Amino acid sequence: MSAIVIVGTQWGDEGKGRITDYLAQKAHMVVRYQGGNNAGHTVKVDDQEYRLHLIPSGILHQNKICVIGNGVVIDPISLVEEINDLKNRGINVDNLKISDRAHLIMPYHKLLDSLSEDRRGEDDIGTTRRGIGPAYMDKAERTGIRVIDLMDRDIFEAKLEANLKAKNYLLERVYGRDGLNKEEILDKYLSSIEALKDYVTDTSVVIYNALKEGKNVLFEGAQGTLLDIDHGTYPYVTSSHPISGGVCIGAGIGPTFIDKVIGVVKAYTTRVGKGPFPTELHDDTGNYIRERGYEYGTTTGRPRRCGWLDVVIIRYAIRLSGLTSIAITKLDTLSGLDVVKICTGYKYKGRIINDFPASLKVLGECEPVYEEMEGWKEDITGIRCYDDLPPNAKNYLNRITELCDIDISFISIGPKRSQGIALDPLF
Repeated sequence: MSAIVIVGTQWGDEGKGRITDYLAQKAHMVVRYQGGNNAGHTVKVDDQEYRLHLIPSGILHQNKICVIGNGVVIDPISLVEEINDLKNRGINVDNLKISDRAHLIMPYHKLLDSLSEDRRGEDDIGTTRRGIGPAYMDKAERTGIRVIDLMDRDIFEAKLEANLKAKNYLLERVYGRDGLNKEEILDKYLSSIEALKDYVTDTSVVIYNALKEGKNVLFEGAQGTLLDIDHGTYPYVTSSHPISGGVCIGAGIGPTFIDKVIGVVKAYTTRVGKGPFPTELHDDTGNYIRERGYEYGTTTGRPRRCGWLDVVIIRYAIRLSGLTSIAITKLDTLSGLDVVKICTGYKYKGRIINDFPASLKVLGECEPVYEEMEGWKEDITGIRCYDDLPPNAKNYLNRITELCDIDISFISIGPKRSQGIALDPLF
């Protein structure tokens, strides 16, 4: 038995779906433990590209049990669309399991998310406007509606009616908008019951039994370390815990079950939305990385901000999630550059900072301290053995391991399943 957690070490978009898809080959079960359909994992299988938002990436392998855990917030309409899209493309979803304790994203969550962002104006957070934050707000306020409630019309209607009284008051009195109609929401949401009911179960029991039976279980995180609600670049964060600590709560299992934690590291750094970004590039190199790496959001299509690799961030992720190894993705994107750089620390008011600061003001005033290395011109997308990588590419990887004091277990050199170099079988 082995339980492995996959976490993003940066601001998300590191290629976690790519690594999950690789490890799912030897896993019996793949579990999503937090976030909502604000996340997007792109996986390329042969000539087919799949963009997944709520369903774990393991669904693309036959006979893998795929779990949406209690820590995920679910838009049932979006989930039904995702299920139907996969079915229409010939993917079997019979092994999908949905936690009966997961909370629902309601229409008022999405509307309030959008209105709140508009109200902030230039100070907006940059959310996906999918209702993720407001859904987690209701969960914490104990007024949320769970999947199990949706399975019982009377309970669902009673909770919806109670919530609409408060939400419509807010919409009308604060935002000057018409309130939402209960019957319209009822019809729309209750129609999803038939499509979802056979997948709904107590997923904590399903996961526990698999672990006790000695099965390989893979936990798939969404977003990244710097989007963690507690440890990220607050307030430009998500509303859940993408770090490894979020697994136990979001999946309903104890920490003693976890064997390995793999941190996914993009070979450079990207982020979407607002907030300080010390290594961000505003030049031709930044544009080169964006276009060559196709750095556009899976969920929103927004262009990502691009910069050099920042090991201050990686070391932070190692500490927060107890990483046992890292997987490097998109190394091929850097091919063709004369020079590659690694940020080893920050310079702030004349002194060097080696630990990631809590203050965004301090972070915004930090200057990256770079190590400069020779780049490589070779096309590495066809390489399948570490020894065959260009010397300068290997120098770059070796320096990352030295600076972070951690081993690399996998290297991705392209989006396809075949474009990877495994240095550790993991499972």
